[in-house]
This record gives sequence, C-alpha cells and structure tokens, in this order.
Amino acid sequence: MYETGLMIGHFEPLHLGQMRSILAAAGQAKTLHIVIMAHPSPHADFSITLQDKARWLQMACADLPFVRIHTTHEIELPLHDGFVDVTIDIAASNAKLQRLTEALNLPAEAVLFVAENHPLAQSDVYEQLSMPVVTTPLQPEFDSYAIARDPVAHWSALHPQARGDYTKTVAIVGGESSGKTTLVHKLANYYGASFALEMGRLYVGTDLGGSETGLQYSDYGPIALHHAQAIREAAARATAPVTIIDTDFVTTQAFCEEYEGRTHPFVAACINEFRVDHTIMLDNNTPWVDDGMRSLGTPEARGRFEQRLVDIFARHDIKPHMVDQPDYDARYQQALLLIDQYVYGKNS
Repeated sequence: MYETGLMIGHFEPLHLGQMRSILAAAGQAKTLHIVIMAHPSPHADFSITLQDKARWLQMACADLPFVRIHTTHEIELPLHDGFVDVTIDIAASNAKLQRLTEALNLPAEAVLFVAENHPLAQSDVYEQLSMPVVTTPLQPEFDSYAIARDPVAHWSALHPQARGDYTKTVAIVGGESSGKTTLVHKLANYYGASFALEMGRLYVGTDLGGSETGLQYSDYGPIALHHAQAIREAAARATAPVTIIDTDFVTTQAFCEEYEGRTHPFVAACINEFRVDHTIMLDNNTPWVDDGMRSLGTPEARGRFEQRLVDIFARHDIKPHMVDQPDYDARYQQALLLIDQYVYGKNS
C-alpha cells in the first residue's frame, strides 16, 4: 500500500475501462490524486469542458473520499492513437511531474499509476523518471482511442456520469393533434431512449383541472421551468445517444402568444438558454382529434398556430427538420431517418 498515488489523463470521455483502472490504483494507494487535462483535439460533435470531466469523476468517486480530483490547463499530454512508436521525452516528463508535485503538494514518496502497456512503464523509461511508476491491469475490452473517436458507437462503454454530455436531445414539435406524443413514445422505444414529456399538458392536468380554461399568462413561466428540469433529468439519465423531448419552449411561447397576445420574456430566455440539439417539426396535416384538452381544431387555427411556430423558430435562429408526410407511419419512418443521420451518423 502506497501513501499517495497520482493518475493523469484526458478522460474524454470517461469510460468504464478508465474507471476500473482508477479503482485498481485506489486499491493500492491511501490517497489517489487524479489530474484531468484538456484534450488537445476534442471531438467536434461534443462540447466538453474540464469542469464537465471533473464533475463526472467527482460524481463517480463521491463515495470514495480517498480519491481527489484536480484539473489543469497548464500541462498537456501528447495525443496519439496508440502506444506503438511513442517517444518519451524524459526531461519534459520529469518537468511535468515536478510541476504537478509542487502544485498538489505531493509527498516525495508519491507514485505514478499507469497502464501496464504504457510507454512510461518500460524499464528504460521509468528508471529515469523522478517519480516511481506503478502499473494497473490492462482493460483490453475498452479501447480508449476508439471510444474517444466515436462515443456514440461505444455508448455502452461510457461511464453513466458522462452519458448526459454525449446524448443529443431531439425535440418533437408541431401543432395540436399532430401526433407528437405518440411519435415520442415510438422513438423512445425504438432507440431505448430516455424522454421528457410535454410539461404543458401535464401542467394542465395537475394545476388546471384538466382543461385550458384556467390557463393564463402567469402559468407559462412555471411550465417552461418544469420543462427545463424535465429535459435536464432526461439527459442526465440518458440510456441512448439520443434523448427525446416532447415539444419545446418554442411551442410554449407559441401558445402564450396565441392565447395571451404577447411574448413571455422568461420563455424567450429558455428558448435561447436551453437549446436542444435537433428539432423535428411535424406538419399539421393529420386529422384533428379532440381529446378534451385541445382548442385549436379548425383548419384556420391550426394553420395560424403552425405559422406562429415557424416565425418563432426564425426569431431564435432555429432551423427545424420538417416531417411532412400525412401518414403516421410514414412520419415515424421520416423521423427515424433524421435521427439516424444527425445523431447516429448513418447516411443511408
């Protein structure tokens, strides 16, 4: 058992193989310091910060008080696709270790944990390092380089704490009786995805007695706030690379403008602040179904509301993907193609 251990990495994304290596190191050190560094070539499809990565590890190790998490922008690790032919600059490596030792106030007997196949574990290298090297077992079923290149394809390898930052939110929007909610449940079942329900509809049931008769301007803020929380929770517990959202803040704003004749500033702020990754808009060309809650059933009202949605999207520089098939199954197939293309990277 070592008194103090040190691990260094990009952890982008944090995956189960890395976590197993951390646990192996933690079993050999009374205190384990993990230093997270910025990735020199981050994935273009995901915006991951050092704070995101720190949160993943802090949450994953929340019940392991002997693990300490740190971040640094000042020290970089070289980027490579594998350890073959990697050249180690001993002087530079020792300088980095010295800076970390001083910054973290590590004792002189601290050890550096690396994987068994890491270049620093080679005898001709570690003998020249200023810090003793201790190895952790290999995790051959987890290819860190492949996972980093394509997190979607390696979804099951991602640590649950990291998945919320690697799922893409897709909102299904449209006028009343356009089949949104049914499509949301079909898509969630197809992809095994988490989803957030339409908060406006739930609010009418829980706070207004099941009818829009009592709906007023002061209700739109709480509806938007509940929706923001529902989206956050759905993404945080993401079970797939896509998270499905039933309606969006634009729809809430459209109802406010339709019924109240004015724009709600808090809802407008939610549109700008809580952006979903993709929006699929359903054309209002399906049959009207009166479920007791809906009130915009005439062709004129439905057309007016749809145009209002289009206008608000343009106002906030949102470009939705249109699904215009009048047949429900054809709409479902269109939505699958869009999600496969824009979330899963499938082009056929």
